[in-house]
Amino acid sequence: MKNFLKDYYKDIHNIAFFDSINLQKLEIVKKKITNMPKKNKLIFCGNGGSSATCSHASVDFTKNAKIKSINFNETDLVTCLANDYGYEKWIYKALELYSSKGDILFLLSVSGKSKNLIKAIEYCNKKKIQVVTLTGTLKNNPMMKKNKKGINLFVESKSYNKVEIIHHMYLLSLIDYCIGKTIYPPN
Repeated sequence: MKNFLKDYYKDIHNIAFFDSINLQKLEIVKKKITNMPKKNKLIFCGNGGSSATCSHASVDFTKNAKIKSINFNETDLVTCLANDYGYEKWIYKALELYSSKGDILFLLSVSGKSKNLIKAIEYCNKKKIQVVTLTGTLKNNPMMKKNKKGINLFVESKSYNKVEIIHHMYLLSLIDYCIGKTIYPPN
């Protein structure tokens, strides 16, 4: 246990920073975000802990980077749409209500197997909405397979928390990258 934290953080560093493919894809995502028309927005969706990451990212993109962003974490929205259309289709229905062609949808799932997120990809494929998936644990997971036209960031780890940490880090680093600096006033 003496070296647990040191080894833990070293592993996160190695997974995140020596993955040149994801770093290249993050470059592409940044360009898509900064070239997105002002009328469009970023949309963030995830389940469980990933939904908390989505909330954080959407608020900071809007407040700090001045890029319009939303997430679908309102309890009344989730329960209303899940009750009326089923849990697997609630994000699909939310996208029907809130998305526009030209938006960019970020979907976070450690396993890449979340059926409600897969249905969201199907909707976006029909409506020509760009999708960025952030997944881990299982390479070529169902979300990555469905998102053939989008960008898939895959974290090569079977450690649930390490995957979530790296997803969070990728999104927050994208905010700073879009701003063009890492130190700025909090207002």
